[in-house]
Parts: sequence; structure tokens; C-alpha cells
Amino acid sequence: MKIVYRTDGIFFYSEDDEILAEVTFPAINENTVDINHTYVSEKMRGQGIADQLLTMVTDYLRQNHLKAHLSCSYAQKWFSEHPEALPLKAK
Repeated sequence: MKIVYRTDGIFFYSEDDEILAEVTFPAINENTVDINHTYVSEKMRGQGIADQLLTMVTDYLRQNHLKAHLSCSYAQKWFSEHPEALPLKAK
């Protein structure tokens, strides 16, 4: 599996370049992104991949001094279950 970081998302690709999982977070402004979509393909579900993606996003936010608006329902749920990530949530 190949992991690709972009300024607007993190993507997991198979060896044949099929998207297996992704989380997208386009910029709202220079300090804030919108976590607006989380996807895990059926063949990858049940393995904690979405949790890994959100953990990777929070690491990215910390490293880049960003906050996140949460329009993705999975991201909203994940942040509510991870109080250590709440300081990264935009007000």
C-alpha cells in the first residue's frame, strides 16, 4: 500500500493505484481546513483504517499549526472520542 500526502488530503493507494482509503481536508483559509470526507473501500473496512487516517490528519494539523472544521460525520465522531485532538478543532 502506498500513502500519499497532499495539502488537501491523505490517500492510501493499492499497488495498482486504486484508492483504498482517503480523507480530504481542503483549506478554508490560511489557518483552517475542512475535514469534509473520509472514505475506506469495502475491502479495507474493519481494519481501523479510518482511525489511522484521522490520526495522520491530526499529526499533519499539529505540524502545520492548523485548525480543522469538521463537516465529515466520521471526523465529528472521531474527534468526540479523542479529547486530545479537540484543541485542533476550529471554533
